[in-house]
Amino acid sequence: MIALGSGFLLRASAAEPSFFQPRSHGVSVRLTRLLLLCLIPGIASVSSAQLPLAPIAKSGQSVTPVFEGWYRNPDGTFSISFGYYNRNASEVIEIPIGADNFLTPGDSNQAQPTRFEARRHWGVFAVKVPADFGTAKKVTWTLRMKGETFAIPGSLHPDWEIDALAGEAGTGNTPPVVKLSPDGPSAQGPGGATAGPLSATVGTPLDLTIWATDDGRGAGSVAGGRASGAQVSLTWFKHQGPGMATFTAPVATAAADGKATTAVTFSVPGTYILRVRANDSAVAGAGHAQCCWTNGFVVVQVR
Repeated sequence: MIALGSGFLLRASAAEPSFFQPRSHGVSVRLTRLLLLCLIPGIASVSSAQLPLAPIAKSGQSVTPVFEGWYRNPDGTFSISFGYYNRNASEVIEIPIGADNFLTPGDSNQAQPTRFEARRHWGVFAVKVPADFGTAKKVTWTLRMKGETFAIPGSLHPDWEIDALAGEAGTGNTPPVVKLSPDGPSAQGPGGATAGPLSATVGTPLDLTIWATDDGRGAGSVAGGRASGAQVSLTWFKHQGPGMATFTAPVATAAADGKATTAVTFSVPGTYILRVRANDSAVAGAGHAQCCWTNGFVVVQVR
């Protein structure tokens, strides 16, 4: 049971753990669910939320977790992908790890974000589960804010398998390959790669270098893959951390050899996680089935 607004609840069955209808139910039903998602802010109490056809509020709205689906990893494990929906047009929301932002079962901190940028963000992180996890178990992400609790369970239910690594809808458009160091392991998909911890000092820029390349599969398809050797688009985010992380180039394009460098400056000491999203498709920015991007996470200890 998931709170949508003051006095309103949405009951979700085990086979229906997210706002979106499984792909097996057809396009028309899926579009209906997408429309429902857009109208959800208007369901909440009129005093605190938007009406369905009202302009998007700049601030004051909620943020909710979203279960995106799951995919198979080459080693036999599975990754359960999560994103979020910040209903504000401009307000960024911070919810630190703890009683108001946690995952279960296991460690409350499983690399979920604590900074929530405005609007909808797909495939922000993934929780890896063992090969014997089964379809009955769930991983639940809970967020609490303004006296409301929003919880979404993710599972390996067959209806929610996504083509995050194999190429969306048979187009063959696979995600870019990301490396966070010259000789480090490569990764693809929402689960991505993790590096660090790096060391930094408050107020002193820290250089960040990654490598992102794409094979060009799916070029010209609906998924919008680029031609072989084409450059990959990169976007940097503060994912976790107590203060501000300011990037010199928050949006950039990888060089022909895949290399890209930016610098980041931190406002206060603490432990931070930075996320870079590597896209090979303009459509991927709209959450197109998670076929087209790879996440990279960099842990930084700031003193």
